[in-house]
Formats: sequence, structure tokens, C-alpha cells
Amino acid sequence: MRASRFAGYKFRRQQPLGAYIVDFVCFERRVVVEVDGSQHMGSSSDRERDLWLAHEGFRVLRFWDNVVLQQMESVEEAILSELDGEGVPSP
Repeated sequence: MRASRFAGYKFRRQQPLGAYIVDFVCFERRVVVEVDGSQHMGSSSDRERDLWLAHEGFRVLRFWDNVVLQQMESVEEAILSELDGEGVPSP
């Protein structure tokens, strides 16, 4: 993520939340960003984690790592939309 696109939003990296560690979190907007590799395909533990995070008031955005590398601008737009409250689906 390029910092200039997210000016005004503070993210923490590898942040513990309950029993979990999330990739990125913006506490101000209650948004969690996860970047997943293929080991997460169909993961029931990810579903449980997402449910717990939602129960705690967080919105979770998940992106495949290859999508982040190949479509960074689309990923950034999806994150910004969520931060701004527009809630556009992630690519």
C-alpha cells in the first residue's frame, strides 16, 4: 500500500486482535485488511476469524496475494472505498 493514497488513515501491521493476528488494521474505521496466499483457500479457520472480527465490529477485506501484486491500484481503490464508507466489493 502506498502511504500517500491512505493519508489520514493510520494502519497497524501484524496487530493482535483477540486470539488472532491480522495483517493490517485501521482502528479508527474498524477495517481489517488480510492478504492471503493459497494456503487460505477454503479455510474454515478464516471463516471463524472473520465472524469473530465482525462480531467485534470490524469489516474484513481479503485479497489474494497475487491480486495485490498484479492489481495494486484496484486493491487500493477497494480499501479506500471501505475506509470512506462506500463498501465497494474487493477485486
